Amino acid sequence: QVQLVESGGGLVQAGGSLRLSCAASGRTNSKYAMAWFRQAPGKEREFVTGISWSGGSTNYADSAKGRFTISRDNAKNTVYLQMNSLKPEDTAVYYCAAREFPFAGVPTTSSRFDYWGQGTQVTVSS
Repeated sequence: QVQLVESGGGLVQAGGSLRLSCAASGRTNSKYAMAWFRQAPGKEREFVTGISWSGGSTNYADSAKGRFTISRDNAKNTVYLQMNSLKPEDTAVYYCAAREFPFAGVPTTSSRFDYWGQGTQVTVSS
C-alpha cells in the first residue's frame, strides 16, 4: 500500500503560480509512475501530467503544456507540480496518483492508477 498526501493548493489570481507537492509513504520501494489529475465541479476527472518512475519520461495534457512542470525527488518520495500562468479554468481539485509501473512512459487514464491522494483545492480568480 502507498499513501499519498497532496499540499500546496490555495487561492491565486490569474497569471499567478502555485507549486503542489505529493508526498508518498508506505510501500515506496517499488517503481511507481506518478501523475496529477484534476476535477472541476460538474466535470469528469482529467489527466494533467505524469512522470515515469525514473523521471526520464513526462507527459502533459494540452492544457498544461508550456505552463505546468512535473518533477520528482525519489529520495524524498515526493512529486511536484509547478503551475505558472494560471487561468480561471485551472480551478479544480488536484489529485496525485500512483501506479507501480517499472517501465518508460506514463499512463494517462485514471483507471490505470491504483493509489490516490485526498486532493487539494486550487482556485484561480479572474
